[in-house]
Amino acid sequence: MPDDGGPRFAHVPAAMQQVPASVRQWLIVVAGMIFFMIVIGALTRLTESGLSMVEWRPVTGWLPPLSDAAWQAELQKYLSSPQGRLVNRDFTVPEFREIFWLEYIHRLWGRLIGLVFALPLAWFWWRGALTPYLKPRLLALLVLGGLQGAMGWAMVASGLVDRPSVSHYRLAAHLLLAIVLYAYTVWLILELTPGGVRRGDAKTARKATALIAFLLVVLVWGAFMAGLRAGTAHSTFPDMSGYWIPPGLFDLSPAWINLFENGTTIQFVHRWLAKLLVLGVLVMAWRAPRSETLAAAGMAFVQLGLGVATILSGVSIPIATLHQAGAVLLLTTLLVVRHRARA
Repeated sequence: MPDDGGPRFAHVPAAMQQVPASVRQWLIVVAGMIFFMIVIGALTRLTESGLSMVEWRPVTGWLPPLSDAAWQAELQKYLSSPQGRLVNRDFTVPEFREIFWLEYIHRLWGRLIGLVFALPLAWFWWRGALTPYLKPRLLALLVLGGLQGAMGWAMVASGLVDRPSVSHYRLAAHLLLAIVLYAYTVWLILELTPGGVRRGDAKTARKATALIAFLLVVLVWGAFMAGLRAGTAHSTFPDMSGYWIPPGLFDLSPAWINLFENGTTIQFVHRWLAKLLVLGVLVMAWRAPRSETLAAAGMAFVQLGLGVATILSGVSIPIATLHQAGAVLLLTTLLVVRHRARA
């Protein structure tokens, strides 16, 4: 309508209508905590600390052992587990503490995320600061967070029965759910960002969506590598111990199971999926050279370099941790590309 001198009204997304800036700032804090949780999880896995706590007490388990007797009791529980009996049967209390504290911090940080999310959510809800668009989405995040805690214990429990390691399938599910929680939180932050760019580029939006889905697949095979310690099976690049197609790819029967349980095959698949992902991000940036697509391309190169460094270093703990963090940062850039490409 022509300007008649009256007030102007701008159409804004439903997520932004009447939502105070403090809601977005709160979600930024939550996303940062989830990102840090993923990094702690990588360290816990790489140091094999995840099985040091053999009980799950969601309400009362936030206190660590506070006396020598309590530490001895905790150590005896651990020594009765498969990892304690078969791998670390000579552990003393000081040695046990080294792996206990990391898993303890991992679980404690998860509880803190729950509190930092649930208490402000209740406050904003009571104050009427949330729109009908946000309420069901934030409740979904709350439920997913609770499921993530249960999934974490299900993963740990798989290593407390008859083998000194967790199921790599449950490890992948635990990581994937954490990634989904992070991605959904970041998406809501983007929705609540005032003055966000909208390019109306449907082709780039579809490409970004496909690349995000493909990245999740790469992450699953990365988790399989971690769970089966397949990263040390071949420590050369670009070949695999001198082979482009290494022997042993189909040692297991039936043949399809090699994709999920053969360390050599899993590393081979993860390598090539990662290369295809980087190529896809580069093509997207070439077809639509904008700040956000170029940032995604740069992060894809960094992530590929971290993956190669992880292999060549024999899975160095600091480098492997950075590699997992890099995957989350690459996902973040792709989410920004997807969001800005919308109409």
